[in-house]
Amino acid sequence: MRVINLSSGSDGNLTYIESDQQKILLDDGLSCNETTKRLEIIGMKPYQINAIIISHEHSDHIKGIDLFSSKYNIPVYAHSEVWTTLDDKLKKVSSKNRKIFDGKFSLCDIDIDPVEVPHDVKCFGFSFNNDDKKISVITDLGHLNEKILNSISESQIVYLEANYDKDMLYNGTKYPLSLKRRIDGPNGHLSNLDSAKAIEFLTQTGTRQVVLSHLSKENNTPSFAYNFITKEILKNGIVEGKDIRIDVATPNIGVFFRLK
Repeated sequence: MRVINLSSGSDGNLTYIESDQQKILLDDGLSCNETTKRLEIIGMKPYQINAIIISHEHSDHIKGIDLFSSKYNIPVYAHSEVWTTLDDKLKKVSSKNRKIFDGKFSLCDIDIDPVEVPHDVKCFGFSFNNDDKKISVITDLGHLNEKILNSISESQIVYLEANYDKDMLYNGTKYPLSLKRRIDGPNGHLSNLDSAKAIEFLTQTGTRQVVLSHLSKENNTPSFAYNFITKEILKNGIVEGKDIRIDVATPNIGVFFRLK
């Protein structure tokens, strides 16, 4: 399998995953034109995409799906309870391309394991399995629990939310207190500190690559998140670059990772 993040953050989220038999988009929060442009930069044509999988209804995850799916006749997969929130948002997706999952499902040679995550709407993270290879994407969650951690354990690569720094969040002047509390709440987003704790767990299960994802423009920066988290895990003897590698996803096209 190969995976690359084509955009990450509040301006739009888009991840491309491929196997020998499938080419999949996880979410698409960019315009149809921008999605097409970024796919072509990595050597893919939009009509080659076999499926789009939706994590949840927020616009930074679904903005481009309606036009992209209808233009290129691409099936769209979402949980049954997520679809109930999408009828008015994805009107152009044809009935035959509206696919429902309520648990694990497969797309040819990729087995997909959704896990519900605590957010302010119905929301899912995913693990993508192909033989002994496993890629997980977990963002938009207010906290981690044993079920979520177990679902992503033994992944070679994990795209893991590191949305905000708590001091930046509460010292900032742009957000009202109610929004700050929502972000920092149990159904909001994952902080740098909680992301570091998850990385400590993942390291023990064999994960060797983490990509910090869905960073806030207002309450985090790539360099701050990376430095904070690498220092935090070092307190428990985990050395970035030796025990695990950490990269940071941005609104720009990221790095292609190939699992061998």
